[in-house]
Amino acid sequence: MAFLDNSGDIILDAVLTDTGRFRLAKGDGSFKIAKFALSDDEINYELYNKAHSSGSAYYDLEILRSPVLEAFTNNASSMKSKLISIPRNNLLYLPIMELNESFSTDTARHTNGTYIVAVDEETEEAIGQTGTPLKPVQGVINGETLKGGSYIRLDQGLDTTEISPKFNIDSDLLETQYTIEVDNRLAKVASQGGTVATISYIDDDNIASYFLTLGTDPDFVSDNTDTSTSNRQSISGPRGTVMEFVMQSSVELNTSDYLFDTLGNTGTLAGQSNGASATVSIKYIDSLVRVQGATTGASIDIPIRFVKKQ
Repeated sequence: MAFLDNSGDIILDAVLTDTGRFRLAKGDGSFKIAKFALSDDEINYELYNKAHSSGSAYYDLEILRSPVLEAFTNNASSMKSKLISIPRNNLLYLPIMELNESFSTDTARHTNGTYIVAVDEETEEAIGQTGTPLKPVQGVINGETLKGGSYIRLDQGLDTTEISPKFNIDSDLLETQYTIEVDNRLAKVASQGGTVATISYIDDDNIASYFLTLGTDPDFVSDNTDTSTSNRQSISGPRGTVMEFVMQSSVELNTSDYLFDTLGNTGTLAGQSNGASATVSIKYIDSLVRVQGATTGASIDIPIRFVKKQ
């Protein structure tokens, strides 16, 4: 749904997603709208100008002039910045979700800015170690064995130095359930211990959604009990929960080059061969994994590169 015009009469443009049309077309009365969400993807609040020469009435002028997107049906591309309702008005800070790359070398991205998933054991051995003597490569996730490599860690809470991390985060700002969206052709979500998460839903674009909850999924979601000012923490103020996971490569990527040849590219990576440092020829596919909080609406897109040794 979208506002087509934000001046004069308000015009609404409401469309169903492909999945919504599919369910409506069944014609069996099962299609019912049980809940909905709102978002403001096209709005840039940094345009709010408190120094406008014409006074306070013009502070938000550029925001009000922002063009508004027409409604479109691709649910994989829309609703990235969902709105939330918090009834109280005494909030100074809103919770965020942030990659924690300083917790350990195992949570940092590769030097190319992505998390690299080695899709089979041969690739794990070729690019997962380098140097003399050999040591694990930062940012490489072992996508077949799921153990011994890097992993993704997200921290949630209030990122401010004005409130001590020793204070508990308020319950309505605590994220207890996360949604992870992954291209189902490429990978599945798994824990560091090798537990593969259960897919909750696969949409018409083959995007798999995983719903992981504090208490129900302890391998993935846990309370952040660290109240120190350690530089291993990415949240400076009161802390909420931690989400940790790795990516298991799909059978298609593990056993075939078809998707690499169709969707990907070729290149090289530093690695090892027969115990010595070497440049490894690879095929790769770039993708994104989106993580969103069900309570706070905070979201983050994580760059992932799936790699296979040629």
